[in-house]
Amino acid sequence: MTTLKITAIGNSAGVVLPRELLARLRVDKGDSLYVVETPNGIELTPYAPDFAAQMDLAEDVMRENRDVLRKLSK
Repeated sequence: MTTLKITAIGNSAGVVLPRELLARLRVDKGDSLYVVETPNGIELTPYAPDFAAQMDLAEDVMRENRDVLRKLSK
């Protein structure tokens, strides 16, 4: 478990993410993180939750219609 300290940044507050945590999230300076509220608390993720849900639906459609998509590609 990593403990982060809240720091003053101008008129706001923020936390500094250690290099190891950035590596585990696979993000770097300038990248975006999404804050998602879950039943277990707050989650930081580099993936847009809406986009991830759309991709899950697309994968389901592609799996169900694999034969049709294969014929259309020819």
